Amino acid sequence: MQLVTMFREIFGAPAEEICSAAGRVNLIGEHVDYCGGRVLPAALSLKCRVAVRKNGTNVLRVAATDIPEIVEIDLNAPENYRDLKWGNYQAGVVNEMKKAGYRLVGCDILYDCTVPFGSGLSSSAAIEVATAYALAKAGGNKIDKTDLAVLSQKAENNYCGVNCGIMDQFVSANGKAKHALLLNCATLEYEYLPLDLKECVLVLTNCNKPHNLIVSKYNERRGEVDKALLLLKKRIPNISCLADVKPYQIEENRSVLTPLLYRRARHVVGECDRVRRSAEALRTGDLELFGRLLNESHRSLKEDYEVTGIELDTLASAAQNSPECLGSRMTGAGFGGCTVSLVRKTGLERFKENVGKEYTDKIGYAPTFYVAEVADGIIDEGEVKE
Repeated sequence: MQLVTMFREIFGAPAEEICSAAGRVNLIGEHVDYCGGRVLPAALSLKCRVAVRKNGTNVLRVAATDIPEIVEIDLNAPENYRDLKWGNYQAGVVNEMKKAGYRLVGCDILYDCTVPFGSGLSSSAAIEVATAYALAKAGGNKIDKTDLAVLSQKAENNYCGVNCGIMDQFVSANGKAKHALLLNCATLEYEYLPLDLKECVLVLTNCNKPHNLIVSKYNERRGEVDKALLLLKKRIPNISCLADVKPYQIEENRSVLTPLLYRRARHVVGECDRVRRSAEALRTGDLELFGRLLNESHRSLKEDYEVTGIELDTLASAAQNSPECLGSRMTGAGFGGCTVSLVRKTGLERFKENVGKEYTDKIGYAPTFYVAEVADGIIDEGEVKE
């Protein structure tokens, strides 16, 4: 086992336990989690797997299978590591767990992450949740997956400077194999929806463009919808978040918003409605409707929220024009990363060939395709037996 062998080589002692947390694909409900909306993600078999050993010190030592250099984090002063190029997610999790009163003990942790970085499939959440679970268990704490997800989100918000909502960390912790997770981001109420795609599969297509604008643009969009909410609150009584606003109310109160803020708010309100309709489509097995809603979501993200770009738009357009595809849209924060497409199994290879060629011809380099396998969120593999 590569992870166990590398752990011994790097840290000079055997690992004690292994656990993992999942990456995720958001089927629909993009950029609404921080607006109090409902989202429909699923956990993936792409995951962050960690080998752990308590080291008897007050120091967290972390390394990765592709970054064997050991980074040390003092558990007494986790606030001092914000500028790490790698290891700041872990330090942020330690910082939040310490503030929350978790018992923390020094550990050696080796990370093996199969979630592609920069793909929009939430490698950051997988790293954060895997870290939180490993440290909570090593310290003998009571495990609450939702609490670990909330702490992980706070780490990304407060420590790493990304004002993300709760979705990524929540499904990374609480995902369930063969199910989508319908999550109310305002209340954290959720239900599992069986993901029966019949003759279809979910195809994730990575545009392979580094989305280095993501932090600044993500926070910019967050500021814009916050401004829209403040203005709408003056006209619409009893709303606490944009997700409370109905589509007709956006149109009735359009005059209170600037054209830019109107488009941003229209996306959020429309996307919340698409999530509701998508959940019903999955419950009734109406995959044609679900596919059309994916297409509508991408158009809104392109035209109203402006978070796509030529790479994602090229992928989505090529997929939507493929007869094998029922629907396609960008997934994740945008400006790079992946599309998610609902594709008939019988035409899968033709779909990949045609979309890949069209994208490569236009952009100049090839995309990468993954057939998504929906898996559990946190998985505890237990003690290591060499």
